[in-house]
Amino acid sequence: MTDAHTSTAPTPDPRRGSPAGSADRTDTALTVVKAHGTGNDFVVVPDPDVLVDVTPELVRGLCDRHRGVGGDGLIRVATCGALVRAGVLDAVPDGLDDNSWFMDYRNADGSTAEMCGNGVRVFGHVLHARGLLGDAGPGGTEVTVGTRAGARTLRVHSADDVSADVSVDMGVPAVTGVSTCTVGDRDIAGLAVDMGNPHLAAVVPGLTAGDLADLPLDRGVTHDEAFFPDGVNVEVVTALADGAVRMRVHERGVGETLSCGTGTVAAAVAALADAGDGTGTVDVHVPGGVVSVTVEGNDEGITGSTLRGPSRIVFATTVDPAVLAG
Repeated sequence: MTDAHTSTAPTPDPRRGSPAGSADRTDTALTVVKAHGTGNDFVVVPDPDVLVDVTPELVRGLCDRHRGVGGDGLIRVATCGALVRAGVLDAVPDGLDDNSWFMDYRNADGSTAEMCGNGVRVFGHVLHARGLLGDAGPGGTEVTVGTRAGARTLRVHSADDVSADVSVDMGVPAVTGVSTCTVGDRDIAGLAVDMGNPHLAAVVPGLTAGDLADLPLDRGVTHDEAFFPDGVNVEVVTALADGAVRMRVHERGVGETLSCGTGTVAAAVAALADAGDGTGTVDVHVPGGVVSVTVEGNDEGITGSTLRGPSRIVFATTVDPAVLAG
């Protein structure tokens, strides 16, 4: 980041929670935390009581890499009850209550998104760093949080104020068919995988790591709009070898990113299906690092999935939203 418009106020401690009934902000300045999971980076806004008006314009301004903080998306940390009272959610998700934490996720273009696997791991890390989770048990701290794709249980295996190892129950991936996309002048077929958000995971036979790196994915991807009327996240994946794949992703509403958590699960599902395995654990190498995906199942099909990987908190600061329009 070369030109973040931040105030000169002292850098806030990301470990501190908000007093009851207050947002994490001054009269004009908004506290934000910059964090990432394998390079998939986010602007995190701690706002337990939903006192911040998270407009598309605010999201775009904060996520702008030249005029704002910069990020692939924005995560508001809030309680389910406060989001319902503010009219952001229609109802508390099943299995949660008013005091449960909710990941209010927005894409960098300001649109809302159902789920973000790397984002929910970062969300758990920020909760832990700010002292908003309970005491850790023998296997770490476990908490169930809300997303627009439903409740998700995450476990913070280990963490400090900078780094964490977090896993999250990603639910049951649903393979909904086969479709195609076009990258550059190349037509590629893949599996449509519903992760709570739509994915097209394309395992390309014979694709090498070098071939993958050369694909012009950063220039955009076209997809079947009849099959994916609300857009789609596209993953291009190498075939499974020695328990691992390589992946690049073009995210709906964002463009190419260094990583996509739900996309790594979709990629693992597609790679395992391509290999004739169906279930197993896959190390997914993305430009931003490596995550581990476990796909579970039985004779009737896939029954669940888990994503595990790192999270890093880069900094916390205050931003005056008024300067983002400059």
